[in-house]
Amino acid sequence: MRVSAVVLRVASIVVPALAAQGSALAQPSGDEMNASNNPLTPSVAFNVQDAYTARYYDLGDKDSNALLLRGALPHKLFGMPQLARLTLPVVTTADLPPVGRKTGFGDLNVFDTFIFKSGGVEYGLGPQLTIPTASRDEMGTGKWQAGLAALAIAPQKWGLIGGLLTWQHSFAGDGDRPTQNNAQLQPFFIANLPHGVYLRSTAVWQFDFARDTHYIPIGAGAGYVWKAGSTTLNAFVEPQWTVSHDGANLPQFQVFMGLNLQFPLQP
Repeated sequence: MRVSAVVLRVASIVVPALAAQGSALAQPSGDEMNASNNPLTPSVAFNVQDAYTARYYDLGDKDSNALLLRGALPHKLFGMPQLARLTLPVVTTADLPPVGRKTGFGDLNVFDTFIFKSGGVEYGLGPQLTIPTASRDEMGTGKWQAGLAALAIAPQKWGLIGGLLTWQHSFAGDGDRPTQNNAQLQPFFIANLPHGVYLRSTAVWQFDFARDTHYIPIGAGAGYVWKAGSTTLNAFVEPQWTVSHDGANLPQFQVFMGLNLQFPLQP
């Protein structure tokens, strides 16, 4: 059985099972459900997420994986509310000659956003930096990159709508590696259901300006939020299909899943 089929089968069992346990677990309020999915929530967070690419254009049945170790930390440097986010991927490359399949660290990404609100919408804006920490050339760009991250999230009674836009350009690193100039747009759509269950669509659109390529996936998934003491937990799975692309060897079908933990700020 292909890994993608296993992933979807596990998700089809786990998410309903968690929902069925709703009466035995501490149920979150609508505001708590929104906070668990809002990337601007000012709480300490640790996320273990996985992006499995089951199929690429032009590569047959080749697949790859990126395990994302992600943390968030609110702070008030310079006296202004901010949220710093760090992401370190553990990459398993596609089985392609001459290297074959390898696993190791990818490039470390950090951004720090200043948080403010206006008219019921929450905004975040700040710098981002990507550090070439990849274990092998195939797992990263070999370039230092800098740019900006911008978020806009509008919490609703029924869920969340908004997006995250990042852009970065290389400024140093391995002179033999290609220049980097890319952007990512991640639309957020979260619809809350009873008993901690929610629907989600959060696929990341990728634009490579240096090579004039792009791919745009659309996601359709589900998740479950519950409380364990003062900690909020959020498990989800979201299959994603690419609906527009320009370029070769780009992802065609992916599955994004994870477990997010949010810890309350200490007074």
